Amino acid sequence: MSFSIFSRSAIAMTLVVPVLLAGCSAPPRKPKPEPVVVPVLPPPPPPITPVEAEPIAPATQPGGIFSQLTQGPMGAMLAYADKIRPLGAPELGNELNRLGELGETPTTQMQTALVLAQTRNPADLARAQSLLQKVVANPSAEAQPLQPLARTLVARIAEQRRVEEDRDKQAQQLRDAQRRIDQLNDRIEALRAIERSFARPTNPPPAAPAAHPKPAP
Repeated sequence: MSFSIFSRSAIAMTLVVPVLLAGCSAPPRKPKPEPVVVPVLPPPPPPITPVEAEPIAPATQPGGIFSQLTQGPMGAMLAYADKIRPLGAPELGNELNRLGELGETPTTQMQTALVLAQTRNPADLARAQSLLQKVVANPSAEAQPLQPLARTLVARIAEQRRVEEDRDKQAQQLRDAQRRIDQLNDRIEALRAIERSFARPTNPPPAAPAAHPKPAP
């Protein structure tokens, strides 16, 4: 009887223990999913705003534009100015005579002004400026291409005349100052001569020896 009860208990334990062990055992772990790497993209560049090109100033224009402006009558006049630049006084005089025989036209007036500007004479500079002003005021088709250069030369000659007049005034002031200095030196020298005359000793001249009478014979 006792054996049967023990046997039953043992059988029950053998049946219950696996069930308990199965219930207590942890479920199998699932593998962790691999992290998803999201690529980091650089920020997009800022939008580019179109910039309008700045207009080219006249002073910074390409040399081709200047060469176009100096073609024709103006280019010929610049070449003439370069031709007469090394001439001396006799050659300049001959050129003035030749131009005078051609008559007055805007071209000859401007060429004559260029020659007169080379003589370095104040009267010739004034005459050259007058001729150039005639070219500037001339509305003819021959004068219009020469007028930009004529205006430039008028301004240059006016500045040159002003500088030379200032130089002449300074030279005259220097001569006047030197003349006053010479006059003061002459006065100072005269005063010194008077002072030296006062400083001389006033001793009387020595007396002449008395004449002894000759003895009677």
